[in-house]
Amino acid sequence: MTRNSRLSLDPSTNLPSINSFGELSNFLRSSVADEDSRLLSDSMSQLAAHVEAIITALRLNQLRTAVAPMLVDLLTVIRGHRNLVVNLGLPWRGLYEYAAYLQALNNFRVLIGQWLLDGGPRSLHLLLTPEDFELVAWRTLGEGMLMIDMYEQWISREGNEHSALGTLSEPQVERAVQWWKKLRL
Repeated sequence: MTRNSRLSLDPSTNLPSINSFGELSNFLRSSVADEDSRLLSDSMSQLAAHVEAIITALRLNQLRTAVAPMLVDLLTVIRGHRNLVVNLGLPWRGLYEYAAYLQALNNFRVLIGQWLLDGGPRSLHLLLTPEDFELVAWRTLGEGMLMIDMYEQWISREGNEHSALGTLSEPQVERAVQWWKKLRL
């Protein structure tokens, strides 16, 4: 992350951090570079609220009858959220973090399906701990937060920076072009 990150810095590591779903909600509320950012942030907030409710339920008990319907509801929320992400514009899709976030969402969806199937439908308890669920949820939401942060940094630089190619010497430009051609092969 660059210094332009809107995430608060942990004083001990000097790295950006969010330690609670409340801090996540604050981050998402401030993510309004454009309409896509607003829609994505609202959708991620909804996703985070469902995740938080499931973690709370899992801490009380892992009864299938109590938690499984919440997981199925979360699958619906993830499906809608993923559709929103897939329909983001080209600037979003150009980010490395975009593909990583889609992959994280897909992995989360698959894991939820596995958690629902583990132990079979007649099992009284889900074989899912709150810690396991929270770990995967944080990883997924973290990928989304990173994508939003990188997009907003890109938007803020877009008007302020020009291509660095114009400041490179001719041999440096030629090496960059050759490198790019090799990547495309």
